[in-house]
Amino acid sequence: MDESRKVRPTTRSLYLRKVAAALCLLGPLAASAQISLSTAVDFAEKHSAAVRSAKAEVDRAAAALSQTKDAYYPTVVLGSSVGPPPYGFPLGNPDIYDVNADSLVFSFSQPDYVRAARSGVHSATLSLKDTQRQVALDVALAYVELDEDLKEIAGLKEENGYAETLVQFEKDRVQAGVDPRISELQAELTAAQVNQKRVSIEDDADLMRQKLGNLTGLPDTNLKTDSASIPPLPSLSDESNDQRMASDNPGIAAAYALAQSKLYTAFGDERQNLRPSVGFGLKYQRFAKFQNFELYYRQFQQNNISAGVQMTIPLFDRSLNAKARQTAAEAARARADADASLDVLREQTFTLRGNVRELAAQQRVTQVQSQIAQEQLKSIETQLTSGTGLPNAPGVPPTQSQKAHIQERQYYSEMIEADLALMKVELNLMKMTGQIDDWVSSSLH
Repeated sequence: MDESRKVRPTTRSLYLRKVAAALCLLGPLAASAQISLSTAVDFAEKHSAAVRSAKAEVDRAAAALSQTKDAYYPTVVLGSSVGPPPYGFPLGNPDIYDVNADSLVFSFSQPDYVRAARSGVHSATLSLKDTQRQVALDVALAYVELDEDLKEIAGLKEENGYAETLVQFEKDRVQAGVDPRISELQAELTAAQVNQKRVSIEDDADLMRQKLGNLTGLPDTNLKTDSASIPPLPSLSDESNDQRMASDNPGIAAAYALAQSKLYTAFGDERQNLRPSVGFGLKYQRFAKFQNFELYYRQFQQNNISAGVQMTIPLFDRSLNAKARQTAAEAARARADADASLDVLREQTFTLRGNVRELAAQQRVTQVQSQIAQEQLKSIETQLTSGTGLPNAPGVPPTQSQKAHIQERQYYSEMIEADLALMKVELNLMKMTGQIDDWVSSSLH
């Protein structure tokens, strides 16, 4: 049986046990499939294919570094070329077995290759960190959107109830000849629009559940958020530090480390030309007596050993020159790509700063509108219970109360959407400035 098939169920079972243990730790929340933000991020960083791929790249880079260093260690090979006795004068060596050991002693290029591999490890490590931050951002975006969707759905359900009551009131008033038929149709349109929006938000919530399930590996059925686990957004760093933080971004730093790795490789390839390299070799051979060698050689012996050093100097090799030009061009391109990525990140950070200011202003507008709607609703409800307080003033119709309730819920929904839009932009900005890790960790305190 394939050994990999034996291992995979065990790995999967261990992961499922971890999932079950985490859900048990959630206590009563597990019954309603509720999960905290920090737990979702933790599971995503373990389950994410992107993170696992980045970790594999770190292992590959570490193996490449070890390979460049191992060139100085002897390579030992055991071989044999034994055969039947020859006809006539013996040809070749009567080799029963031989042991060969070879190693690099000195090279102008190899230290550069070691430096290139070390920079490659550094680049892969930074890429892993950037991938983990991206996964944390993806989980946070899906989590807060699901949380806001659930809040908005609850508000829309209340709004839908008020809209249905308004439709019934208008039907009664139309039948009584108080209001025209158009009033009933307008009420039905309001109820239909509320229901349409509720269905749309419910679909978005299901999509966010599926996205969280894919990211974390947890079942997405009836997945719910814990609003208390979402920490308040911190005050974002000063804009004057954006340039420095962009340079410290692990994704950008990884690009520059990769460019440095290619530059060291180019140095090494260039120094292969017209420069000596020294190697060490050792060989032991055990000869066979049945090959008739002792009949032709006066001092034949079975055990033989030799050792020495070899120096080579490439005097003319066009392929080495071409390879040096190629790797130099690759290094220049990698550096240019890193510079371009840094410019893009700086532009994106600047744009997000502007978006934060605009969305914060929009958020304030929706907050004030919601507060006004709440005050208007309180005033209308007071008039319904206590009257207007003015003599001979007409009473407040019950439809006006339902309309005020609907308007208040509409402004509440707009406020939630404005909060979500602002939070999304701020989360992206925190990822670029390196604050998202601390933000997620703060939910544990």
